Amino acid sequence: MIEERFGQGLPFPEDCPGTDTLQGLLSHRTQRAYSKKPLDEELLQVLFACALSSPTKSDLQQADIIHVRNPEKRRAFAELIPGMPWVKEAPVFLVFCGNGRRIRQVSELHGTLFANDHLDAFFNAAVDAAMVMATFINAAEAAGLGCCPISAVRNHCSAVNRLLQLPDLVFPVAGLCVGYPEKEGHLSLRLPLDVTVHTDTFDEAGLEDQIKSYDQRRASAMPESNRYLWSEAKARQYAMPQRTDFGDYVRGKGFKLT
Repeated sequence: MIEERFGQGLPFPEDCPGTDTLQGLLSHRTQRAYSKKPLDEELLQVLFACALSSPTKSDLQQADIIHVRNPEKRRAFAELIPGMPWVKEAPVFLVFCGNGRRIRQVSELHGTLFANDHLDAFFNAAVDAAMVMATFINAAEAAGLGCCPISAVRNHCSAVNRLLQLPDLVFPVAGLCVGYPEKEGHLSLRLPLDVTVHTDTFDEAGLEDQIKSYDQRRASAMPESNRYLWSEAKARQYAMPQRTDFGDYVRGKGFKLT
């Protein structure tokens, strides 16, 4: 699994505990096609508990999960993101939010000054929400489910704000489709570990050659009719302005990004 994803084999430690868990993480696949089998509510609550057991900055617990169950709201999300039909088709749709509001409420409760009203307050809440979502995905996959994160909810922050009635200092980080897989999901190949893992200092030596090699390895794994180069596709993607209003949205929610 390591060789397939990263293009390099690694020796696996003998008698390593947790091998099943490690194999599950290595076999992660994005899932966009779901069966009609519903999720048991008890299982969903257990997955929420697993997700919210993730690490959190200074025990501040600045993440929330919104389960979008109302059919009209689900339809509204699907209409906002029509290019992703799985938003409509997945049995469960969640939105993971950063919450910079609750700790301010705690400060008010104890009559103390909130003295950290700057960029780090936003960053901490965003990272907490991302970690909660990542832990949810790991737990869901361990339970036989598949997931697909939907960062495109941030393309429509104002509409999401209205749909979910998000108060000041609470903001969407990403949506998540969840359900039982209808078929095997797509295995996304990753850059080699030599590019993304560093020792002592950041090192970009040989980056251009590594990216060219990765482009070819990834393209060779694709169907010929849908073959492309990863670096060209990402360069084109970021040549187009995206979410240019997100900073204004976050400031409008009450965060100071300085």
